Amino acid sequence: MIIRKLFKFENAHIVRNCTSRRCKYSLHGHSYKIEVLFESNYLDKGQMVYDFGLTKLMIKELIDSFDHATAFWSEDDKVYIEFIKKHSLRWVSLPVSPSAEQFTRVIFLMVDRVLAQTKMQNGEKDVKVHSVIVHETDTGYAQAFREDAYSKLMGKIDLSAIEFSDEVKNEWSDPKMWDKLLNNEIFVNPKPS
Repeated sequence: MIIRKLFKFENAHIVRNCTSRRCKYSLHGHSYKIEVLFESNYLDKGQMVYDFGLTKLMIKELIDSFDHATAFWSEDDKVYIEFIKKHSLRWVSLPVSPSAEQFTRVIFLMVDRVLAQTKMQNGEKDVKVHSVIVHETDTGYAQAFREDAYSKLMGKIDLSAIEFSDEVKNEWSDPKMWDKLLNNEIFVNPKPS
């Protein structure tokens, strides 16, 4: 069975090396809609694949890190990067260009890591990310599946190369959350009340 959770954020970027002049030479923003599709062949004690309320914890916080932020490729022009860091409190440095396609892969990997390091408390079994859809506009989206997220053909994404600004981290319920995730610490879902 597949379930879907929708997230939204506003973000600015430049996508270098693309065909469109507007896209590759002008800082611009989008109202992103992110669909995370979860799958499992099992239901938990509440007869759910995965309680939507649980997605409002760490998964939502990580995706919300991109809201009202500028995402940039760490290999972009150094003057541009320093300008963004100087003039924006909220930014995210990515090891890949911030295209819709790469956002799908980054978000897939982040959510996949969260699920892999979460101790379930209500009988959830074998919950996985099926795919991630990133709507960059009303008319265009990208969708990544597991083979895309981990594709060597598309370039391996190293999560440890993602850097969040202090402002972003300070808004998390645990400012060390990303470090804990990268260090393979186990997160425990709340018990049913």
